[in-house]
Amino acid sequence: MTDHGNPRRPSFNRRDVLGSACRGAAALALFNPVGRSLRVAQNNSKVRRNIVFVLSDDHRYDFMGFMKDSPEFLETPNMDRMARQGAHLANAFVSTSLCSPSRASILTGQYMHHHRIADNQRPAPEGTVFFPQYLQKAGYQTAFVGKWHMGHDHDAPRPGFDHWVSFKGQGAYFDPTLNINNSRRTFKGYTTDVLTDQALAWLKDGRDTDRPFFLYLSFKAVHYPFQPAKRYQGRYAKAKVKRPETMANTERNYQTQPHWVRERRYSIHGVDHMETGQYDNDPVPSFDELYKQYCETVHGLDENLGRVLKYLDESGLGKSTLVVYMGDNGFELGEHGFYDKRDAFEESIRVPMLAYAPGMIEPGTKVTQMVQNIDIAPTLLTAAGVQPPKEAGMDGRSFLPLLRGRSIDWRDHILYEYYWEWNFPATPTVFAIRGDRYKYIFYHGVWDHDGFYDLQTDPHERHNLINVPAYAEKIAAMKKQLFDELEASGALDIPVRRPQGERLDQRKQKR
Repeated sequence: MTDHGNPRRPSFNRRDVLGSACRGAAALALFNPVGRSLRVAQNNSKVRRNIVFVLSDDHRYDFMGFMKDSPEFLETPNMDRMARQGAHLANAFVSTSLCSPSRASILTGQYMHHHRIADNQRPAPEGTVFFPQYLQKAGYQTAFVGKWHMGHDHDAPRPGFDHWVSFKGQGAYFDPTLNINNSRRTFKGYTTDVLTDQALAWLKDGRDTDRPFFLYLSFKAVHYPFQPAKRYQGRYAKAKVKRPETMANTERNYQTQPHWVRERRYSIHGVDHMETGQYDNDPVPSFDELYKQYCETVHGLDENLGRVLKYLDESGLGKSTLVVYMGDNGFELGEHGFYDKRDAFEESIRVPMLAYAPGMIEPGTKVTQMVQNIDIAPTLLTAAGVQPPKEAGMDGRSFLPLLRGRSIDWRDHILYEYYWEWNFPATPTVFAIRGDRYKYIFYHGVWDHDGFYDLQTDPHERHNLINVPAYAEKIAAMKKQLFDELEASGALDIPVRRPQGERLDQRKQKR
């Protein structure tokens, strides 16, 4: 096989590589009792692509410099380059807009109701199979670097990875303590930089260059509270912020919306909380400051994405590597009075997604079909020439043919689900179905009306048409389709867990 790595490995010992692989295999056997029964069909391709998957947190779909609605002052030259020289998947969505459930969907290819990680407190159930385990069995050397965040309590290596670098829960923006293959060490500096340093160190000196590799680089940025690198703090201080029209607390914005939408603007996830501080002891910046800090954090994220791309180019690996970048969920910055995710509005469920692979993806490719986080696992496996067994139960499909410009039958709608959280009760349980033009949203457990929007005439979802007689037939059809598909998929059993931790209305009382 051709050399898949850096020809110069001055400080790394092959024995360490083999030891790391053995430890990964031992972890697989220990934590994944079904691991031994996995069956993988591998194609006969002589050259298998290396794969780098880069995941960010809370990065909304339209905050990239090349996007029409991006803030004029936001600089993302490396994301712009990926779109220009690779592919932009312009209609990328998550099946649940919350960190842990979305990350689990990425790693399993399953909806939340199948992988059962329904909130940010639950760890993965024992026996959960992550798609990198299939890559391992196919001969790939695998590494995870960054935010795992499925369960808060431990940072131990998970199945599917030969090399492991992570931290507990949400982690911190500065001076992180990292678990590196079960050895903890604290690093000084900005966490996004530190994680990139760790990823590059593994790419340069931490691999067996005779094997293809898979790197999963998972950043904490740009999760709230937004904290840019010190070198970028204040970079956009003089920029003018354009507030979304749906942010205003007016009858025009709320007269047709469910009541909970307006009420949420006063919660910890709403813009009016910034003025009152009603539900939290933490200082909250003004909206404009929050907005600029978000953009400064995105800029630093983009810089580190560029560091990875630069190394791949300079090392010669770029020609044989598929790079995919995406966000784990979207984020509302004032839309409908929110600064959060969870709900089924566009800014919450849409994410940035870019792909770059010279020789495989034509420069300037734009994929307009609707893809989701559940499609990542089958897509990356297909790119590696690997087919998971049917018992893997993946709900997603490979969009690799779309990246290659091929015309194939594809979905005409997506499903969305979110379950009410005891700790953050401002957002009800949500089920939604979104097509190219219309979106129907069903709210469970709240005495309120549902949502129905014409995305073609009302892209910002300002006018809820749920009670307009002319749409009654369409609404009924989409509601039936939603519940037919949820029922067929086994999604009607809402998971409930024992209440743990603080509710947002308790935090203020502890002052």
